[in-house]
Amino acid sequence: MSQFVQIHAFCSYPGTLLNRDDVGFAKRLPFGGTTRTRISSQCLKRHWRTFDGEDAISRIVSVDDSPIELSVRSRITFQKLVIDPLVAEGRDPERVRAATERVIAKVLGQSKQAKADKAEAAKPKKGKKGEAEAAPAPVEALQTNQVTVIGPAELRYFKGLVDRVVQSGGPVEAGVDEALKDAKKNIEALKRAAGIDAALFGRMVTGDVLAQGDAAVHVAHAFTVHGETVENDYFSAVDDLLKGGDEAKLGSGHIGSVELTSGLYYIYVVVDVALLVSNLEGVAQKNWREADRRLAGEVVSRLVKLIATVSPGAKKGSTAPYAYADAVLVEVGSRQPRTLANAFQRAVDDRELLPATYSALGRHLAKFDLAYGRKEERRLMAVDLEGLTEDEQKGLLKAAGESVSLDALASWVRAQVVEACG
Repeated sequence: MSQFVQIHAFCSYPGTLLNRDDVGFAKRLPFGGTTRTRISSQCLKRHWRTFDGEDAISRIVSVDDSPIELSVRSRITFQKLVIDPLVAEGRDPERVRAATERVIAKVLGQSKQAKADKAEAAKPKKGKKGEAEAAPAPVEALQTNQVTVIGPAELRYFKGLVDRVVQSGGPVEAGVDEALKDAKKNIEALKRAAGIDAALFGRMVTGDVLAQGDAAVHVAHAFTVHGETVENDYFSAVDDLLKGGDEAKLGSGHIGSVELTSGLYYIYVVVDVALLVSNLEGVAQKNWREADRRLAGEVVSRLVKLIATVSPGAKKGSTAPYAYADAVLVEVGSRQPRTLANAFQRAVDDRELLPATYSALGRHLAKFDLAYGRKEERRLMAVDLEGLTEDEQKGLLKAAGESVSLDALASWVRAQVVEACG
């Protein structure tokens, strides 16, 4: 039986533009008959994944001497981390590129269009009669069809493979094909080969060599518990060198407007602990309780802190979109997770925003427990319960569990994962 950690966070932002759509407006979501402001799960995950300060995932110290490394996400990964280093070491550029192209084709697969483009590029270019041949086009950086998610350990393996084929002096394509015969087994033997963030958020691959990873951390789109609150901000950029004349009367070199929003967002994250342990430790998911769970516990502990303290946000220079969560509720249990979004299906009264949100949360949890029974362990971190009546505070704490600090909350959930309770 698996174990799930559910993290519910509430965070308020004034006057920001946290996540924009394709035309520059704030992302939105209709829910319960009311339009809400939204933050996409992709936006949230990227900020948590790439954060480099205290409690960053990348700063975890290994518990078993295996390196803690993040995956590389790019279309030019093989150019920058395989081809360029080998050429710098003195290897033949043409053979290096040919071998790397073969590795990409075999490992990642190759679309029909990519094959057609490669065939067209390989055709000899004939100049018109009496004209000199055109100079060859410069060699472009080797790119994959889409952004790939590949771990540093995997890249080191492919770099070594290409190097061996290049230095062998034999046919490149046949050499790569032969070298890749045992690649899948060799890569599977590398612990956390895809990178620790791929173990959390997964990756999709179509080839047979790299392992496709299911995401152990599931992130919902965040939305405001109340209806959208939007203001169009008119702004100007003053031209300091316009000193006189008619142009100076214009007052600026540029004018424009931008959409700003304010809101209290509900953030919902689920961690499948069994899958996380399996991804991190390379064990079968059914055997997760027999594996070393210390790293998984540290990852989930840090994730709780990242969700509470790391802000997504565009336009940082003009809105300073930084905030800490007003409340974080963590649940640990073995039954299927469920969102608490329906607590806010009816938009919360934004005149008493935080107390009304706490009240709605407490009522929803109490009704849920009455209907389905309480089978999760819960802990709550709440900054301010002022505005609630005494009965409302008691009701919330009874439903949401003991109120603790963020550090205590993170320590508690780490212990839950390591000890595999629930």
